[in-house]
Amino acid sequence: MVLGLFSMAVAAIFMARQHDFKRMLAYSSVEHVGILAVGLGIGKGALFGVLFHLLNNGLTKGVLFLSSANIHRSYGGKTTDVVQGALTRVPWSGSLFLAGFIAITGSPPFAPFVSEFSIISAIFNGGQYLVGGLFLFFLAAIFIGMALTVLPMVMGVPRSDLEESEYRDRLLTVGPPLVAMLLLLWLGVWPPEVLLQLLRDGAAMLEVRP
Repeated sequence: MVLGLFSMAVAAIFMARQHDFKRMLAYSSVEHVGILAVGLGIGKGALFGVLFHLLNNGLTKGVLFLSSANIHRSYGGKTTDVVQGALTRVPWSGSLFLAGFIAITGSPPFAPFVSEFSIISAIFNGGQYLVGGLFLFFLAAIFIGMALTVLPMVMGVPRSDLEESEYRDRLLTVGPPLVAMLLLLWLGVWPPEVLLQLLRDGAAMLEVRP
């Protein structure tokens, strides 16, 4: 739990006013490794959420990295002083990046909200109030830090001195992250019972002590 909270704290610090959006995503991965570590430290009760979050984070990071690569190709840069108004310049990729940000920060109705809520519930049900308070504080700090990077990227209008790009959103570049985004919505609203049972079985196996 200590190592997990430390990872979340490091991510929160380095995501504050982060101008490089690909580096921001790397620190987001550090955050979510921390979330998983905290859940493993809590153990029984949080393990279902840990396994579900492992799946959800993989899908969400797929959306973010693929859409950010499209934005990078269009702008020729990966910092917020170059990338502005992505919703105007690359509407599909900009929309997917914004939706991925909403999902990765644990906002409903996407699946990471369900898995993070499951872990948080287990923390407080286990009486770990200090851990729970720090967990929520770091989540809030990371949400604010990411928002300060993502929103200027996607909102507004592109810079007037930006060079024209040959890149255009098309099915082969936006299709995969769009499918992953739809899966995250489906898993958040109506996860299939076969998947839930598989996760329960996996959590039960992790709860076994020698």
